[in-house]
Amino acid sequence: MKTIITSVLLSLMAVFASAAPEKALDPYWVDYDARSALQVDHSQWQAFLDEYLITDDLGQTLFDYKKVNEDYSIKLSQYINSLAAMDPRSLNRLEQKAYWINLYNALTVQLILHNYPVKSITKIGKKFFSFGPWDDPITVINGRQLTLNQIEHNILRPIYNDPRMHYALNCASLGCPNLNRVAYTADNVDELLEAGAFAFISHERAVGFSGKKLVLSSIYDWYQVDFGGSEHAVVEHIKKYSNATLTTRLDSFNGKISYDYDWALNEVK
Repeated sequence: MKTIITSVLLSLMAVFASAAPEKALDPYWVDYDARSALQVDHSQWQAFLDEYLITDDLGQTLFDYKKVNEDYSIKLSQYINSLAAMDPRSLNRLEQKAYWINLYNALTVQLILHNYPVKSITKIGKKFFSFGPWDDPITVINGRQLTLNQIEHNILRPIYNDPRMHYALNCASLGCPNLNRVAYTADNVDELLEAGAFAFISHERAVGFSGKKLVLSSIYDWYQVDFGGSEHAVVEHIKKYSNATLTTRLDSFNGKISYDYDWALNEVK
């Protein structure tokens, strides 16, 4: 009986791991002020990134969670609280976009720090069958409780309809696109989203080959709808950001596609 229960639990976890929430717009967050000149201060987040985020020899960013001291933890909390105290609907669209991306990433780092040491973000979660913490309440803005999933799937994805968003949101895992070294702002958000796409697609965790198979990040499976809705569309998207060698190889590829993802923590060892 114990073996059967364990098997069922493992099967359920596999389903949760392979299923991504659909994007479903929360109308409350649609509003913005096109004439607003308000600029959000992300300098505390930038200081945090400068202090603890490193880039390895292959271009992947890793976070030095174990070295974060109390002063910086307090500054991170102050930064998150400053964002939570704002009404993002009072911002223009670009300020708003940078606001939500930085908030998501800062909340994720803070979540790991509150649970560190931990081998994977998937080990964190308050619900009995939860695969990670993404459906746990994590912040309150305008009196409305939000989860990481709500920020991503009810705000960012449906409002902006920008597939490059997947290269900006970091889930504290080795399989995830980089946590960017530069805080997003209204002035740089488009440039950084482009750079994030190029950086991820040039790394083997995003695109690789194993025999006759093309091995892609599971991001392209979970969010295929955002990348055009088919495997062909996904490959065409990847080619937009790939180097000449990879593009040539993709042009001649006619085999099967498989997907992979590494949920190990993106920490400095």
